[in-house]
Amino acid sequence: MSWLRGLVFQILFLAWSTLVALYSLVPLALGRREHIFAIGKFWSDSINLLLRLITGITYRIEGMETVPPGAVLIASKHQSLWDTAIVLALFRGPAIVMKQELLRIPIYGALCRIQGMIAVDRAGGAKALKSMLKSARDAVAEGRKLIIFPQGTRTLPGQKHDYQPGVVALYRDLKIPVVPVALNSGFFWPKHGLKRPSGTIVMRFLPAIPAGLDRETFMARLESEIETAQAALEAETRAGLR
Repeated sequence: MSWLRGLVFQILFLAWSTLVALYSLVPLALGRREHIFAIGKFWSDSINLLLRLITGITYRIEGMETVPPGAVLIASKHQSLWDTAIVLALFRGPAIVMKQELLRIPIYGALCRIQGMIAVDRAGGAKALKSMLKSARDAVAEGRKLIIFPQGTRTLPGQKHDYQPGVVALYRDLKIPVVPVALNSGFFWPKHGLKRPSGTIVMRFLPAIPAGLDRETFMARLESEIETAQAALEAETRAGLR
């Protein structure tokens, strides 16, 4: 019956998200970014409540103590919409690196702009890179957490995608630590389909990679640490779903 629970959740998720977006129009019109941050956290918490009540899906955050205070770059696997929602609850006003096309979505795009999300034109070349780095420096100056999905897209559990150069560009320019993250959200809220098996989404923060490594060493370490933790977490999840 997980597909039926998933259908009910999806209907309520879309309806509730629309209502929250409409409610956000007032602080959006007034330019009150802090209010938008608070609404984002409320929305994230409410979505997880819906997941728990309707589908039996809970979540667990591991290793938050590894995240340094202040500005830091968090490089996470990306399997589900849940991944972008949860960071709104975990961190105050995170700056998420996102594709520029999302800014065209009515209301949502405006909310992203006022929150200082980092939009990237993936076909924009050097100009797009320069714009991304400027936005990222502004976020660092405010002491915000930067969130990047280094493979650039959602992946299915067990699926492999190349790590994109944007993460190393940010690492070298910003000179801040990078926290790798593994997660298993794709088992419970996949990119496609309505199946929502009950269980626990786990987001696992790994020890921070210090600033100052050369490009090759950093990229090799980032990919190795994420993929090793990811493989272990996915194996644990598959065993639990049997």
